[in-house]
Amino acid sequence: MPINIPSNLPARQTLEQENIFLITKERAAHQDIRPLRILILNLMPLKIETETQLLRLIANTPLQVDIELMQTASHQSSHTPSQHLLTFYRTFSELKEEFYDGLIVTGAPVEHLEFEAVDYWPELEEILEWSKTHCFSTFHICWGAQAGLYYHYGIPKQPLPEKMFGIFEHQVLNVTHPMVRGFDEYYLAPHSRHTQSDPQAIRRCPALEVLTQSEQAGINLVVRHDCRQIFVFGHSEYDRSTLANEYFRDLKAGKPIALPRHYFPQDDPTQKPRFIWRGHANLLFKNWLNIVYQTTPYQLGLFEDFH
Repeated sequence: MPINIPSNLPARQTLEQENIFLITKERAAHQDIRPLRILILNLMPLKIETETQLLRLIANTPLQVDIELMQTASHQSSHTPSQHLLTFYRTFSELKEEFYDGLIVTGAPVEHLEFEAVDYWPELEEILEWSKTHCFSTFHICWGAQAGLYYHYGIPKQPLPEKMFGIFEHQVLNVTHPMVRGFDEYYLAPHSRHTQSDPQAIRRCPALEVLTQSEQAGINLVVRHDCRQIFVFGHSEYDRSTLANEYFRDLKAGKPIALPRHYFPQDDPTQKPRFIWRGHANLLFKNWLNIVYQTTPYQLGLFEDFH
C-alpha cells in the first residue's frame, strides 16, 4: 500500500526519486476503494499445490482481493480430484462476460510441444484475446509467459541446450520501474524450464521492456510499457521443496535430470534446500497488485483494448 503524505512535504521529491510508493492527500481524498478481482487460469497439473503457492503471495498485502479459479474446458486434468475442480473452478464459457482487475496465467508442462500442438491452444488463444478487453493487467508465468509473448507479439520460443533448473541471481535493469519497487539490485529466483522466448526478439519489440535478467538464466521479467501485460520466466511462487520434488520425481522415473543449481547446500540433495527467494517473490506480486490497484478503473469494464 502507498503512504499518504502532504503534497508539499519536503521528503516527497526524494521519495519519488527513490521509487517509494506514495500518493498525496489530495489524490487519496478522491480515491474510490473496492476489492480487486483476480482470476487465476491454472494450467499446472498439480492445481492445489499451484493455487496454494499463488494465494500465499497474493494474500501478503493489505489489499482485499477476490479470487476466482479457471481451468480449460478442452483439457481433462488427471492430477487433481474432479470434485475439487467442480467445486472451485470455472471454465471460460462460464465467465467470459465478466471483467477482472487482473489475470494470472500459470506455467504448464508442455514445453516440448509447439504451441499449436497443445490440445487446449485454441481455447488459450481465445482467453488471451479476451484478456485484452476484460482483464486490466495479465501476469504470465513461465510457459504462460512464452505463450503470451508468442500470441500477442509473435515471439517464438527456443529449446535450451539443457534444462534451466535451479536458483539463479538476477540483476534489476531499471530500478525506477514500479514492478521492481523495493528490490535489491540483485535478487534470486527459481527456474525450471527447457525453453526460452527469443531474447533478441523481446528486446526488439518496442512495446516491451526487459526489467531484470540473469547471466545464467537469461531474461526473467518483461513488461508491456503500460504494465497491462507482465511476463515472468522464473517461478518465484515456488515453495522451498518444489524443485526438490521435481528432481526426485524425475530421478525416480529414470529421466535424465541434473541437480538443481545453487539449491541444495553443498550440492548435497540429502540436505534441506535453502528458501532464499521468498522476500522478492512477495515483492513481485505485491508490486503488481499495487500497480493494478492504482491504475485500474473503479468501474470494471471501462478500460479499453490496448491495441
